[in-house]
Amino acid sequence: MNKLVLVDGNSVAYRAFFALPLLNTEKGIYTNAIYGFTTMILKILEEEKPSHMLVAFDAGKTTFRHETFKDYKGKREKTPPELSEQLPYMRELLDAFNIKHYEINNYEADDIIGTLSKKASKENWDVKIYSGDKDLLQLVDDNIHVAMMKKGITNLDTYDIKLINEKYGIKPMQIIDMKGLMGDSSDNIPGVPGVGEKTALKLLKVHKTVEGVYDGLDQVSGKKLKEKLEANKEQALMSKELATIMCDAPVEASYEDAVVGEHKKEKLVSLFKELEFNSLLNKVDGDREAEEVDIEDLDITYVSEVTKEMLDSPSSLVVEVLEENYHQGNILGVSVANKSGTYFIPTDVALNSKVFSEWAKNKESEKFIFDAKRAVVGLGWENVTLNGVAFDVQIASYLIDPASGSHDISDISRRKNSLLVQHDEDVYGKGKKRKIPEDDTLAQHICRKAAAILALREELDQELADNEQKELFYNLEMPLSVILGRMEMHGVSIDKEELQNMGSELEKKLAEIESIIHELAGMKFNINSPKQLGEVLFEKLNLPVVKKTKTGYSTSADVLEKLQDQHEVVEKILLYRQLGKLNSTYIEGLLKVIHKKTGKIHTIFNQSLTQTGRLSSTEPNLQNIPIRLEEGRKIRHAFVPEREGAVIFAADYSQIELRVLAHICQDDQLIEAFRGDMDIHTKTAMDVFHVEREEVTSNMRRTAKAVNFGIVYGISDYGLSQSLGITRKEAKGFIERYFESFPGVKDYMDNIIDEAREKGFVTTMLNRRRYLPEITSRNFNQRSFAERTAMNTPIQGSAADVIKKAMVDIAERMVEKELKSTLLLQVHDELIFEVVPEEVETMKALVPEVMESAISLDVPLKVDVSYGDTWYDAK
Repeated sequence: MNKLVLVDGNSVAYRAFFALPLLNTEKGIYTNAIYGFTTMILKILEEEKPSHMLVAFDAGKTTFRHETFKDYKGKREKTPPELSEQLPYMRELLDAFNIKHYEINNYEADDIIGTLSKKASKENWDVKIYSGDKDLLQLVDDNIHVAMMKKGITNLDTYDIKLINEKYGIKPMQIIDMKGLMGDSSDNIPGVPGVGEKTALKLLKVHKTVEGVYDGLDQVSGKKLKEKLEANKEQALMSKELATIMCDAPVEASYEDAVVGEHKKEKLVSLFKELEFNSLLNKVDGDREAEEVDIEDLDITYVSEVTKEMLDSPSSLVVEVLEENYHQGNILGVSVANKSGTYFIPTDVALNSKVFSEWAKNKESEKFIFDAKRAVVGLGWENVTLNGVAFDVQIASYLIDPASGSHDISDISRRKNSLLVQHDEDVYGKGKKRKIPEDDTLAQHICRKAAAILALREELDQELADNEQKELFYNLEMPLSVILGRMEMHGVSIDKEELQNMGSELEKKLAEIESIIHELAGMKFNINSPKQLGEVLFEKLNLPVVKKTKTGYSTSADVLEKLQDQHEVVEKILLYRQLGKLNSTYIEGLLKVIHKKTGKIHTIFNQSLTQTGRLSSTEPNLQNIPIRLEEGRKIRHAFVPEREGAVIFAADYSQIELRVLAHICQDDQLIEAFRGDMDIHTKTAMDVFHVEREEVTSNMRRTAKAVNFGIVYGISDYGLSQSLGITRKEAKGFIERYFESFPGVKDYMDNIIDEAREKGFVTTMLNRRRYLPEITSRNFNQRSFAERTAMNTPIQGSAADVIKKAMVDIAERMVEKELKSTLLLQVHDELIFEVVPEEVETMKALVPEVMESAISLDVPLKVDVSYGDTWYDAK
């Protein structure tokens, strides 16, 4: 039998959005609704295995029902922009899944579903509808079932005729009569005031329909009820009409057109990567087969001895180090390409050659490289210094096309129609299949990279010039890559014993909290088991169920936070989880990555990842150690100086993004506040709440702070309401008053959107670009996302430029002054150094001076410095 699945797209999207916490990608794309929607689609495909499937969406705000009742759905709040921006991605994903989606002007998704389901049912198709809207229960018949979402999106009840009768005591078609009498507040269907579900069902069991109720009005018991019914007859009949799904809507799409095709695997994988759905990738990707690439072998020279003649200037250089061996040395081979030829130099030949090491160290010998930072690290572990990096293909590609999903040499060469290079995975394999290929294959692969770099450099250099980005590239990003490489090589000293002691203390504390939880719960159970925890909270302690999953009760963090006021055990469980994560992720996690040779931690800085230009840190992420919880802050105790008597020295930009905003938007009030060294959050509170300085309360300042930083990140009234725990109306009022107080900010935001629309991109103060092709989209949701991005990218990106420039300037000044102190880390707006005792006073003067003059603004940049025996003591 043919099986048709029809999905109420808007209903699933809304449920997913409000069921999951607000998530976003590194690029700022909101994804919670897309993720929930995608998991539902995957679940349907896996469990239902439909032959045909269609997702119906509402086409617009008005439908033919508004002609009957203009206030139909009139009390619904405007869709949060954080959700609106996700809807186009859902349609894109459906296209990639090869699942038909459809909408029709003047009709609702319900009408599309009603029309298609009834036609299919007449031909004895098996039909299943997925929705959270009870209106669709009216469609149930012998062939049509409705999977109704209750809490969240995975907790479903499947309704057939029998279940509707058990639950309501009526037939499916009587659902419209029930709605006619009781109304529906979610759709603003009025019904009969004072008649609820219980009364409506009681009436229908006797009179069958709304019309039947009025035909037998004399038989209705209760004077008040009879009066209400009598006074609202037209409204009841109209409400029934509004609740009736049209099953003969002019739907051009046929259910037979909705054949489930094969996934467009490449498109799905690309979207999942863009949306950072890493946990879902295996469901659509599996093991990637090696790419078949038909390429002729390069003419290469195998080198047994390095000579000066083969190291011409300029040359491209590849130092091949695989990802998993990044900080272990393990160079697989070296290749050099220049006008005289392409050379493969085996690792032992290169590392034992004085000619090669002197050439590598020579600042005058120009090297073109892909990922200079990795080359610095790879050679550095072998005690070979790399200088003279004149071009980095990876960074050039990143600046020219920051939105590209990949800046791998193979993908860049394809985009530029240049010399073809295979993906590393296709040469080395991945996971358990990872292995080093035969010598000839390895040599060809590494040499093709060198030849591709040489072929790409001129074109990329010209594109940088066309974009007016050469200064950004050559004076900022290029020198920074070498600095980051040396920071990675140097690493950060860690007190292993201190970490172990912290772990022991945390385990002791966890055991104490576990005992308290068991006492409060009145029984012993496994707190880490969601199943057991759910049973204790919702069955034994009878706490209200917030959300269910397919495996039982949800005990996620957002659920527990909503239950904190219900029972004191909940707060203890949340603390237990936080401390448990600290122990596993940060204590045990950091202990695992202490380098065997150095005893230090060597993080990796990602320079070509974020579209705003910010650096990120991985393996481990030292920018993300949680410090709001004191136990998290204490982890910084373990980060110590390497040298005797040295201190950890921290220098932190104060409110850099707001200062950049003041400079860019030229708002007089903001500029005056920063020039007068006022507390900007207090100043904002004074203006927004119309109070004097001494009247500003801590709560007012907290609200002002949320508005200040929210504006920088393009926050909406919905986003602000969620962060402050207030209504959207109140949040909207705060934002409006903010713009009244700082009109220059509003003007900037309007102007930057116009500029983005005209140019197709926005820039930072140092000319970093972010392209926004959706800014002129006819699709409102895509356009609004681009507008929000246009507003905040110049601010966030310029702040990133400032701290990068400070890093380059400080490195230069420290070399000039021959200082022994070392730059260790960059953590958002903060630089961390190890400073030897005799240089503390010098650094106290030098670091703020350099950081505050990194870029000239119309407001002063302000840097706070502190230092101590550990990273913890430095703050």
